[in-house]
Amino acid sequence: MHLSPDALLAIERLEKHGYEAFVVGGAVRDMLRGVHADDIDITTSALPHEILAVFSDRRTIPTGLQHGTITVLFDDGPVEITTYRRDGEYTDHRHPASVAFTASLTEDLARRDFTVNAMAFHPTRGLIDPFGGRHDLEQHVLRAVGDPYTRFREDALRIARLVRFMSVLRFTADDTTADAARTLAPLLDKVAAERKRVELCKCLLGDGFLSAAVSMPTVLFALVPHLEATYDFEQHNPHHEFDVYEHTVRAVDKADRDLIVRLAVLLHDLGKPSTYSEDENGVGHFYGHA
Repeated sequence: MHLSPDALLAIERLEKHGYEAFVVGGAVRDMLRGVHADDIDITTSALPHEILAVFSDRRTIPTGLQHGTITVLFDDGPVEITTYRRDGEYTDHRHPASVAFTASLTEDLARRDFTVNAMAFHPTRGLIDPFGGRHDLEQHVLRAVGDPYTRFREDALRIARLVRFMSVLRFTADDTTADAARTLAPLLDKVAAERKRVELCKCLLGDGFLSAAVSMPTVLFALVPHLEATYDFEQHNPHHEFDVYEHTVRAVDKADRDLIVRLAVLLHDLGKPSTYSEDENGVGHFYGHA
């Protein structure tokens, strides 16, 4: 695992001032997969005002000061540096009402969504993996950190992120995590439409979209409610082997990996359930569904 010069410099600078610092989250996951990590996030024992003091010679942006996040601008781009923290109670199924800074890296990792995103890396100390993320990564499994029902009730966006990772990484969800996501998918109503749109668009472009869509239909319904009526809706037509939902997601999977094209394919048969009719031979038709 090779860190960028900016990440190495940030860690070195923080350690010279007596603080711990690790690369964390998606960057660690991607490096272990042999994929270049564009966004580097660093977690540290330094408090926000201490981070600002350490990098006083550089331009800094208080990105989320109340949550301990400072963006430091380096020669090759920005690096987010966040104080170790534990989250308070979630009251809106999206954001913690408060956060508390902690001296424990493990406590910080414990608040994250999936084990593959709950690893930290240090250039000399190596991988810190208290929740078995590396094993799950090798098995191509997405598993919630701790109890998945708790994780998803805390922040419902994690449900959409699960399906997005299933699609983009071509991973499967472990049974308990998958069951919790299916059960709690209606909580996505608590998430801003803009955030759901981002997750949906990324999911649509993944190599594993078909598997994710077949496995987690209730999550897709929470993102695109009109899809629900297509599920298990048999077409009774010799030209169609699958029900409307499975036909739709299979068509998306075969479409060019272009967002506009895939959105069009995803939506192209939403009119079918409301226009269904049968002829005298019992053959199904959808006149006017377009």
